Amino acid sequence: MTQRSPLSSKCLIALAAIVGVISGVGAFAFYVLLEFFTKFFLSGLDGFTPPSAGGEVEVLPFNFNLGIVPLWMVPAIGGLLSGIIVYSFAPEAEGHGTDAVIRAFHRMRGKIRARVPLVKMLASSITIGSGGSAGREGPIVQIGAGFGSFVATLLRLSDRDRRILVICGTAGGIGSIFRSPFGGAMFGIEVLYRKDTEVEAIVPAFVSSIVAFVVFDLILSKVTGSPFGMHPIFRVPITTIHSPLEFLLYVLVGVFSGVIGIIYIKSFYTLHDVFKRLRIKPHFKPLIGGLLTGIIGFYLPGVLGMGYGYVQEAIDGKLALYIIAALIFGKIIATSFTIGSGGSGGVFAPSIVIGSMVGAFIGYLFNGIFPDVVVQPEAYVLVGMAAFIAAVAKTPIAAILMVLEMCGGYNLLPALMLAATVAYYVSGDRTIYIEQVPTRIDSPAHRMEMSIDVLENVKVEEAMIPAEKVMTVSPENTVLEVLDLIEKTGHMGYPVTEDSRLIGIVTFADLEKVPIDKRAETKIKDVMTKKLIVVYPDDTLEDALIKLAKYDVGRLPVVEKGNEGKIVGLITRSDIMKAHTREVAK
Repeated sequence: MTQRSPLSSKCLIALAAIVGVISGVGAFAFYVLLEFFTKFFLSGLDGFTPPSAGGEVEVLPFNFNLGIVPLWMVPAIGGLLSGIIVYSFAPEAEGHGTDAVIRAFHRMRGKIRARVPLVKMLASSITIGSGGSAGREGPIVQIGAGFGSFVATLLRLSDRDRRILVICGTAGGIGSIFRSPFGGAMFGIEVLYRKDTEVEAIVPAFVSSIVAFVVFDLILSKVTGSPFGMHPIFRVPITTIHSPLEFLLYVLVGVFSGVIGIIYIKSFYTLHDVFKRLRIKPHFKPLIGGLLTGIIGFYLPGVLGMGYGYVQEAIDGKLALYIIAALIFGKIIATSFTIGSGGSGGVFAPSIVIGSMVGAFIGYLFNGIFPDVVVQPEAYVLVGMAAFIAAVAKTPIAAILMVLEMCGGYNLLPALMLAATVAYYVSGDRTIYIEQVPTRIDSPAHRMEMSIDVLENVKVEEAMIPAEKVMTVSPENTVLEVLDLIEKTGHMGYPVTEDSRLIGIVTFADLEKVPIDKRAETKIKDVMTKKLIVVYPDDTLEDALIKLAKYDVGRLPVVEKGNEGKIVGLITRSDIMKAHTREVAK
């Protein structure tokens, strides 16, 4: 199936808006499913009702309590169902999902199977709703990105445009379900790399994210009767920075977030590898992960599900310090069991919980020691949240923006920036998303275009061998003489000049066609190529490379424009490669 040429910016913006609409609807469907399965599994089968975040709105009014299944068994049931669904219909939907989207962008031309969003939506709703320690980010990224890829494939768009719509779907999903249109757009362009952004997609990502947010919130307000508009997920009192000394504590939050982030990443992938090596059918591995999560959750219920309600309780000052400390490490292990075993869910919500607890521990600890300095310990919950996300996801800008939009603590912007920056650098190159590449030039999606960009910016005259260094031959030379020259110099072709004028070119391929017994008497003028393919000094290296490839030759004479008999240099494939290497190094 042929692809269309890359779209104009206006067409791409229109498609970004369409992807935003679909992502917003998909995000609402996922939101409803998640609430349904939480009420069915946790509240229904066991009777456990986890606390909710202050800004979360209830969609489904029903409640029931059978109390027939022990709490520690419920995540195992969800893990079993999720594993069967995922590994039967779309194995790429296992795990946290974001890595699958990043891999699709870099290595699979942005292609995501159409069934993946639906499988991911159902499996993740069951995993999280049954108490699995996971979040909405990975699923909604894979759901939104899958919609974007489907639209692009349906319209037979170019690989470049498909990748941009994948980013739009990611941005739309995150921007809507987290009620963070600005942060969602930045997450979409930032999460692909550890040290770079996909800048070409920034405007389409913004369009998709804001459209998805409007669609999601419009549906939510109509269904629930809640007011339409920006309503942060967490209910946070007005917070501010009360003392310059607090900046030292924000640095401490950043350091601890970076260190705990490293522990989180190592724990997650250590247990992930353990489950990979288990010699049982992958369908049943999430059952084991769910069972282990359930056992932890029986003693520490805060690790079950997304855990946003416990973040709200930390903000409200309702958690003891020992519970906060336990939740940091309990959530790390529970998430590693749930998702590392192949359960379907995201790692972003656990990162929010872990980071908020890191900040809460430092905030409430120092509030007890220096109450005149740390006046509002709840502010540290937000600072820890942003710092931890920046450390493990390598999305510092998105982390700051999303926390601001999810919590509304705009007065804390300097604190968030400082802590996020410190945590980002403390954690180094470690990332929870192993499919991230360092920069655009490291991405298979961009290697070819990066090479072309370099070649477009270098002129032939900057890379050619100048005329005074070019070895030429005379039309009166014999084939044998030039073969001897090739043997001595290693050069496989030579321009042919007469009275300082270029009249042809001769290569080893031309010479070897002459019978051996005729080579001493055959003149170069009889075997040379007279119909010359030339380039000019102000041509680009891309122009030269295209000609070399089109005519399958190894070298091109560089001639003066308007006077093609005057040779000013010679350019070979090797010269182009050397120039490209130099420019990339710069």
